[in-house]
Parts: sequence; C-alpha cells; structure tokens
Amino acid sequence: MWLTRFKELPLPLRVLFLASFVNRAGMFVFPLLAVYLVRGKQLSTAEAGLLISIGSTGLLVGSVLSGPLCDLRGRRTALVTALLLNAAGYLGLAVFDGPPWTYAVLLFVALVGMGMFSPAANTLIADLATPEQRPFSYTVSYIGNNLGMGIGPLLGGVAAAYSYHVMFAVNILVGLLCTAVIWIWVPRDTRTGGTAPKADKRSGPLGHGHVLWLVLASFFYVAPLIGLEYALPLAVTTVLNASAGLVGLVYTVNSVVVVSLGLFVEKRIPAFRTRTLLLIAGALWALGLGILDFGFSLAAVLLSTVVWTLGEIIASVVVPTYIADHVDERRVGRFMALNGFVLGLARLVVPVGLGLVWDAHGTRPVLHTMLVTPLVGIAVFALLRIRAPAQGAPAGPAASTEPGPADAVRSGA
Repeated sequence: MWLTRFKELPLPLRVLFLASFVNRAGMFVFPLLAVYLVRGKQLSTAEAGLLISIGSTGLLVGSVLSGPLCDLRGRRTALVTALLLNAAGYLGLAVFDGPPWTYAVLLFVALVGMGMFSPAANTLIADLATPEQRPFSYTVSYIGNNLGMGIGPLLGGVAAAYSYHVMFAVNILVGLLCTAVIWIWVPRDTRTGGTAPKADKRSGPLGHGHVLWLVLASFFYVAPLIGLEYALPLAVTTVLNASAGLVGLVYTVNSVVVVSLGLFVEKRIPAFRTRTLLLIAGALWALGLGILDFGFSLAAVLLSTVVWTLGEIIASVVVPTYIADHVDERRVGRFMALNGFVLGLARLVVPVGLGLVWDAHGTRPVLHTMLVTPLVGIAVFALLRIRAPAQGAPAGPAASTEPGPADAVRSGA
C-alpha cells in the first residue's frame, strides 16, 4: 500500500513532498506571465515573449547555483533560498512599475529561485531515502509536482480574473508558508556521512563520468517534452483548426496518467536494469510521437499523450535515482543541479530550434524532428556504459555492470 510506504519515509521527506505540492499548486504566476505582461503591464506580445525568454535564463542560472549551495550550505538553505528568491522576484513584478527591462530582471530573480528548488529537493531525497526507498520517493515527488501544476493554473486563472494583485499575493504567501515549513521540519545537515562511491579523477572535476554522460544524454528525453509544450498548441489550433481548449485537455490527460499510473510503474522499476528502463522510456517516447507524426488527429493527440507520459514517468524517476545511487554525496547536489540544467537548456534551445524549422518547412518536419530525438536517445543509451546499483541499492535481476555493445561512448568505467 502506497500510504504505508509513504509513512515509512523520514519525516523531513514527507514534509518536503507536502511543501512541494502546495508550492506547485500555488504557482499562479508562471503559467500566466505572458497574459499579465500584456494585459497588466500593457506590453506587446512580442515584448512579453522576449522578456520571458530573457528572464527564463534564470532557470539555468538557478540550476547551476543549486548544486554548490547545497554542498556548501546544506540542502535546507538551498530550498529556503530558492523559495525566498522566487517570492522576491514576484513581489517586484507585482508592485514595481518601470521600464520593460526591469520586468526581465525581476522575472530572472524569480526563476533563479524556481530553477534552484527542484535540484535541491532531489538532493534531499538522495540524502534521506534509503536506496530501496529512492524510486518510490522520486515517483511521489514527481506525482506531487505534476498534480500541483495541474491545479495551479486553474486556481491562478480564477485569481487573475478577480485581480492580478490577488494572483501574485497568493503565490507569494504560499511560497513563504512553504519556506517556514521547510525551515522548521528539515534539519540543517542531512548528509549521512556514510561511505560513498569514489569519484573518477579521469572524468573531470565532477567525477563519476558514467553518471555525467547519462545525465547529459537525458536531454534526448527532455527535449520532446519541451517540444510538445511549444509545438502542440500551434499544431492543434492551426493544422486541426481545433479549440485551444484541447491543449488543456492534453495537460489533464497527462496529469491523470501520472497520478493514476505513476506508482504502478514505480513498483516495477526495481525489476529491470537501468539501461533497459531507459530504452523502454525512449521506446514509449518514440511510439507516442510516432502516433502524432504519422496520424495527426484529435484522437491521435490524446492517445499519444497517454503513451509518451509513461516514458516521461520512467525517465523522471530513473535519472535522479541513478545519480543518488552512484554519486559521492559530496557531489550529489551538483549532479542534481546538472540534471536541472539539462531541463533548463532544453527550455531555451528547443522552442527556438523548432520555431526555425516550422518557419522554414512547416508542421510536418517539426513532428519528424521530435520523433527522431528519442530515437537518438535510445541509440546513445544503448552505447553508454551504465553501471549496476551501488552496494546496498536495489538491484534488478542483473546485479553486474551493464556494458554496452561498444565502449566508445563511456567515461569513468
């Protein structure tokens, strides 16, 4: 029973999951930023898009800062700093009335905080969850975040319809409440001080080259998700001439699949090797995008969402679990930050790249490009050197190192 497993987790983790869910549900501002800047600040749509793009670099900066801050000042400090920066940036956006560039600066501050939070949370899970609890813990965290993001835009829309000031105020107050909860219930130092894997000096200052390559390769499974966020609304409204409401339905289907099947998938993860799980995730991504590419219709959009969401669940659990199982605890924060950086990088480069393809060649090449991306990921993960779980971590049927068919793409072996 998942509730029993949840109660067996350390109290700080249960508090973290609750705070993360509440914080995500209270994120009213981010999904409605463009609307606020256009209607609330009277900017043009082009100006709003440019400012959001510039401000979104804060996600990358936050991911980069999260690791060193976790390692130098502790996980609790990183989480609290993230929430306070987010609240400060949104407070400035709510009350400050200045030239457009100031909004980009304030948004940058807010998104630095947003970018810092997830890597710090994943690092805390790595600290406090036992190896056997890690897949479950990352799954619960993932489900809670998705559920919160499903509720947040709905509540935010209601608040914004009444007043943008109310929208910002609730977002900020929720963030401060979560800050207080984390400060009270999460201990200052959560590292165990136990034996950890030794870094491989050949793979650079981060060490653990096999983990480094795996995290970087996860870009091929993150990029399609960002691509869908960009391309699907445009394709639905232009190619199918359907209502934008269908896009909202896609997010609803995604959330329903995550909530209803997330724990079902997690219970089966320990039975498989890491490589096998990543290949399955890629196959699900490719199948889902293939349904869109070769049979684009309303039914295909919804069926595709169900399929690729399963791949998203697997990859979102396997990658942080692999980091936690294999990385020296002195460096785990930096690797979790690198994982967040990969997501932030995709948010910057994928929309630009697909936009250029769309303008030059139309919709179909965009769908082809998104389909090819997870196929490349499958090839890369088939070649990478992926190690078995560290001693004490849960192992599937094969407990030995998983050599790829070639060792050309490997490090730290």
